[in-house]
Amino acid sequence: MTQMLSRASKLFVGTSGYSYGEWIDSGFYPSGTHSSNMLDFYTQIFHATELNYTWYQMPKAPAIERMCTKVPKDFKFAAKLTRTMTHEVKKGQWAKEVMLYRQGIEPLIQHQKLLCILIQLPPYFKRSITFRNYLAALLDELAGLPIAVEFRHDSWANDKVFSELERRKVTLVSVDEPDLPNLFPRLDVVTNPDLFYVRFHGRNSRGWRSGNMQKQFDYDYAQWELAQWAATIKTAMMTQAATGGIFFNNHVRGQAPKNALRLIDLLFKDYHLQKT
Repeated sequence: MTQMLSRASKLFVGTSGYSYGEWIDSGFYPSGTHSSNMLDFYTQIFHATELNYTWYQMPKAPAIERMCTKVPKDFKFAAKLTRTMTHEVKKGQWAKEVMLYRQGIEPLIQHQKLLCILIQLPPYFKRSITFRNYLAALLDELAGLPIAVEFRHDSWANDKVFSELERRKVTLVSVDEPDLPNLFPRLDVVTNPDLFYVRFHGRNSRGWRSGNMQKQFDYDYAQWELAQWAATIKTAMMTQAATGGIFFNNHVRGQAPKNALRLIDLLFKDYHLQKT
């Protein structure tokens, strides 16, 4: 069900991906759950998810179509842009990749399941002339789609960048990650009145640059950390955008769904909950 707060944004809260074997061990999925049935269980609890696999491989329309028919009417997907347009860009080929990507995610648009396209940029993607020009060209090619951009390098934390995103009505992704040199800081800047977007990666400073995802994203948010974010989201973000996407990427040991449910409780505390 779509969750709404009176006097505020429509919120879509969930996790980055949903198919994790360790979530069975943690108790989120029932014992013996097959990976093919995880989405069915997931949609009974959350009403949105990020599609991780579209970063690893180009989405194909038939597979996306099948996925659209499995979820409830008001369920939304945030589809990650494939890595051939962010991390493994080949000069002269990336525009064709955009075309293939558009074709692949078309069912999300047709079924009104698309929350946005998530552009994850790598840590080495600094605010240089070369990368600025590429990002501008990429956004031009993706024009007409709802876009959210996640920066990992702190050189993009700049008012000129925010102003350009505002001009394009592109969403700046607010990230919660460790306080480490050169990492993009935690901000509550809203650049798109249609959508704000928050991603929780965890604050595991020791494991962040280990090269091991199981260590990097192994983090369980404390209640006070989630309470701080709930206050920020309610006072600084929900008042500026019609819709909000909030996703937890600290998937190790089932921490993401647990933290997402805690945040939902905090966000809807003291508000009248409407379900449509």
